Amino acid sequence: MLLRLVYDDSLAQAAYLIGCQATGEAIVIDPERDIDRYIRLAADHGLRIVAVAETHIHADFLSGSRQFAEETDAKVYLSGEGGPDWSYGWLEDRLGGGEYNHQLLRHGDLFRVGNIQFRALHTPGHTPEHVSFEVTDLGGGATEPMGVITGDFVFVGDLGRPDLLETAAGVANTKELSAHDLCDSATSFLEFPEHLQVWPAHGSGSACGKALGAVPQSTVGYERRFNPALQLTGDPDAFVRYILADQPAPPYYFARMKQLNRDGVEVLSRLPHPEQLTAEQVASIDATQCALVDTRPWPEFRAGHIHGSLCPLPGVGFLSCVGSFVNPEEDIVLVVERDELDEAVRRCIRIGLDRVVGWTSPSTLAVALELIGGGETIDEIASSDLPAMLDAGAALLDVRTTAEAAHGAIEGAVNIPHTRLRAHLDEMPVGEPIIIHCAGGSRSSAACSMLARAGRSVINLAGGYRGWTAAMCKEASCQTEQTR
Repeated sequence: MLLRLVYDDSLAQAAYLIGCQATGEAIVIDPERDIDRYIRLAADHGLRIVAVAETHIHADFLSGSRQFAEETDAKVYLSGEGGPDWSYGWLEDRLGGGEYNHQLLRHGDLFRVGNIQFRALHTPGHTPEHVSFEVTDLGGGATEPMGVITGDFVFVGDLGRPDLLETAAGVANTKELSAHDLCDSATSFLEFPEHLQVWPAHGSGSACGKALGAVPQSTVGYERRFNPALQLTGDPDAFVRYILADQPAPPYYFARMKQLNRDGVEVLSRLPHPEQLTAEQVASIDATQCALVDTRPWPEFRAGHIHGSLCPLPGVGFLSCVGSFVNPEEDIVLVVERDELDEAVRRCIRIGLDRVVGWTSPSTLAVALELIGGGETIDEIASSDLPAMLDAGAALLDVRTTAEAAHGAIEGAVNIPHTRLRAHLDEMPVGEPIIIHCAGGSRSSAACSMLARAGRSVINLAGGYRGWTAAMCKEASCQTEQTR
């Protein structure tokens, strides 16, 4: 048996290529939409992908299962649990007519790819239809499973959040019921043998949990000992309180991913091939009508950018910003280095932003900015300047998570997490300009660009809440010294 983790750092997402070397057959579990990389990886190991499976209907990226079924005629294994509201709606809509080769799995169902056996386990809680897969290498002589692919059920150090149907998809009054389902599933998990390896679908940085570890895999025994949520399964009410507390606000685009993955992801004929734009073309862009995603560092962006540009976070924060700030019907132009273009395009299409029509390099953008006199700027202030500006009528917006704000906030701040701003534009604090802060200054910079694009006057608070609290402590210390 061959097992390869295919990890996407931009989404903290793990897919698994599992192959039988004796027969040359392989399966991919929880693939993303750009499937060519899985096909190449399989071919590098002398394998052909004949099947694809999903642990659940994902909310954070578009699944590649339908793309696989169209391009390779791979058999699709999906959950048949969860009830009619969470049944897959695309299995009979093959582009040329007819249905896809598929099997809907119930709890305990077995299937094989080559000499590798998979057993589906219904593990609801994160979602109603969620399944996990026990993996047994029959060809290697094993009679018991080696590991379990847990999807968004059990992570390293965490469990999948049970509130997304309500907080992201808008299905009211479901998070407590889902949390109780998750408790039941977690109790069953504890019955697994300790040696069983745990292969989860996400790592640190994913919004599908609140405290995911940065280690790619674990064991049942380790999680039994050290996973905080699993310590509470004997007290369901305490479990529910713990698992629902302090969950971060889901990115705005999650609801759309959930709906598309359930009802049918559009099949790609090819990846977008954006046009390389000249400085003159860039200078003429109306970035309030076309999403100009500028990936330069914040200091460079705020010193000069095309009016209406967006400045997303780097790394794992990129897609949470772009997915939450950009309308999927908008054309997109990327500001990236040439060697980063392919990955940037792939990241966009993984969350359904397919209209990537153009790109330019930071050096070409610099020329474009010279042509228009330097471009727009965004001001940034120190914590010491904040009181006077608030007294003068400025508003204060806190774009940290709700949990962060609950543990301490600047008086008078309105809290709207940066990934939810599009849904709450009518709840902006009253006053001009809007001073925006997060914990350290990064999320607030992205929020500044988004709200400036929406026509608001914004200022970033350098150092964020941490900088403000440090300044307040220093001031308090100075005052104490003066009274001695």
